Amino acid sequence: MSESFAELFEESFASQQLKSGAIITGTVVAVNDDVVMISAGLKSEAVIPIEQFQNDQGEANVSVGDEFEVALDAVEDGFGETKLSREKAIRARTWIELEKSFEKSEVVTGIINGRVKGGFTVEIDNVRAFLPGSLVDVRPVRDPAYLEGKSLEFKVIKLDQRRNNVVVSRRAVVEQEYSAEREQLLESLQEGKTVKGIVKNLTDYGAFVDLGGIDGLLHITDMAWKRVKHPSEVVNVGEEIDVKILKFDRERQRVSLGIKQLGDDPWHDLARRYPPNSRLFGKITNIADYGCFVEIEEGVEGLVHVSEMDWTNKNVNPSKVVQIGEEVEVLVIEIDEERRRISLGIKQCKANPWAEFSTTVNRGDKVSGQIKSITDFGIFIGLDGGIDGLVHLSDISWDDTGEEAVRNYSKGQEIEACVLAIDSERERISLGIKQMDKDPFSGWLADHPKNTVVKGTVTEVDARGATVDLGDGVFGS
Repeated sequence: MSESFAELFEESFASQQLKSGAIITGTVVAVNDDVVMISAGLKSEAVIPIEQFQNDQGEANVSVGDEFEVALDAVEDGFGETKLSREKAIRARTWIELEKSFEKSEVVTGIINGRVKGGFTVEIDNVRAFLPGSLVDVRPVRDPAYLEGKSLEFKVIKLDQRRNNVVVSRRAVVEQEYSAEREQLLESLQEGKTVKGIVKNLTDYGAFVDLGGIDGLLHITDMAWKRVKHPSEVVNVGEEIDVKILKFDRERQRVSLGIKQLGDDPWHDLARRYPPNSRLFGKITNIADYGCFVEIEEGVEGLVHVSEMDWTNKNVNPSKVVQIGEEVEVLVIEIDEERRRISLGIKQCKANPWAEFSTTVNRGDKVSGQIKSITDFGIFIGLDGGIDGLVHLSDISWDDTGEEAVRNYSKGQEIEACVLAIDSERERISLGIKQMDKDPFSGWLADHPKNTVVKGTVTEVDARGATVDLGDGVFGS
């Protein structure tokens, strides 16, 4: 560095050059209410306003005989008086100390006393410095009011006396302090250990927690055993919480935290507590297109698939069956503890119309109902209990083909049918319309035993033979 301000100061002080700006030593010879009289070995004594000797509390701690450094403001003006300044001497000395601190990267003490664009002003012994807003702390400070007016430590990061420019950083001091604390903290962190921390900020996927110099991630899936839609449901910014260290990568300085791990895992031994086919009550926590989620105990949710909600409507809209917050009875269908999945059913806790039908109606019984729909393969008839039975095309008529016979029926029509088969497990009921009448072929055979001579009309002849109409819808060949 070229000749520094400190060197210039020492030279002027040593040689006592009597020129404007020189720093000399003066002795107090008198103290009045408004001025202090100083003798500095000059032709005349000088007076300095007493305000220049006052501290921050407005007290002037000065007595006759005290020695002070003062700056030579003017050497014998037109009236033969010498002007001295205690204030300028303090400022000059401060610049010297600032320069030394800057070169040695030492801390200086100052007071934040105002706000300016981009930061704050800091008073350091009558020298005004600039503190950028980004250098107030290691983390963003939303409201720095608590720092204003306090004596704080800073580091000088830029110094230019000619331009009267001083830039300081409090962050550099805090980082240095944090560095030591951080090392101590890193030594104490262990997986499985429970520690305290303060929630710094929230994201959609979790929360960052300050452990006292190092941040840890509390993932949303580790906040609670139950489903959490957003971290704000569990923690708030600024809140002090207990967390367990799940993973600690010292090399990358990454810490994974958990809250739910502080308690017992509710999924442990769940299959024993809720064996298949057991019934219990739970609360609806969420509704989706494919079903609804039911909390059966704190932290344990199961899925009721849409197909397990209603006996008769396999594609029912879940929101038309249940509401969030509603308490419902469910049956445990299956539990997979390893994958943490529970299959539940709502319809199983209600009467099964297929089973009821099978116990009250027998094969061969007649039933009636309204045609619900007509398809390419048959007619669906609505029965008691909200279930349907199918009349296959082949069971509509003895005489006509199914395609021809089905044309005689329409949706909404009331008809009777005969029960042909019941399969309550597969939820299928087979019905027949033609079975409501006697089978003409069986009746004809009963009236015409084997070897009976019969008469008929030839209706068709081909290479294989002839087709004969025997009457009553019976044909022979």
